[in-house]
Amino acid sequence: MVGGGVNGGYLLGVVGNAISTELAGRGHTDPYTVSAYYLTASRPGPATVRIEVLRAGRGTTTVRATLAQDHEGSTLDRISVLATYGDLSAATAGEVLTRATPPVLPAVADCVLTSDAPPDFKAFVPMLDRFAMRLDPACSGGMLGRPSGTPMIQGWFELADHRPIDPTALLTVVDLLPPTTFELGRMGWAPTLELTVHVRAVPAPGLLRIRHETRNMAGGFFEEDCEVWDSAGRLVAQSRQLALMPR
Repeated sequence: MVGGGVNGGYLLGVVGNAISTELAGRGHTDPYTVSAYYLTASRPGPATVRIEVLRAGRGTTTVRATLAQDHEGSTLDRISVLATYGDLSAATAGEVLTRATPPVLPAVADCVLTSDAPPDFKAFVPMLDRFAMRLDPACSGGMLGRPSGTPMIQGWFELADHRPIDPTALLTVVDLLPPTTFELGRMGWAPTLELTVHVRAVPAPGLLRIRHETRNMAGGFFEEDCEVWDSAGRLVAQSRQLALMPR
């Protein structure tokens, strides 16, 4: 849970894992591109993922998927997804060419561990204990009540149990840092309306570097761009989402 709803990246990871399982027989278990529209607010509890194959090719398979929950005696669609899957190990052979540059971060020991956040902040985002996120002190003041005034957050990331991050998990990773609006003093849940993720490669073992930033806010909405870099210095995932400004 995050504030009043279930984290959008977590939900996308659930859908992504269902797609990967469905396409395992084709050998297309890795997401290449995933676009999700969040139709209604998901709630903790059982959910069903429906998957329809739209195109099955030699190198990729494109599907439509819908996550739904029972609500007051009827089935309510929560998320609608279009996704293309394949085999990243075969497609990229470990090479990623980009003009983008990875975030420059302080040493891990000098960063702010999110699981050490104040109790009231952790009550708002209880899932923090699932991850070992260490934020750059220059852009982590929002959760401590001292926002920097710049809508950018970056830091180191790994799972709390140190499990390797696979391509499907990256669908969740891109939405796990606090909203960049926190650094503007705009605290609160920022519901995702649409989220598109491009996965570039299977991450190398080790800590990930993540950067979120916002450049535009208008009409009560803001966009948030994310880049995820692995320990080998490769850009392994990027995303853009449109979200509601916190109330």
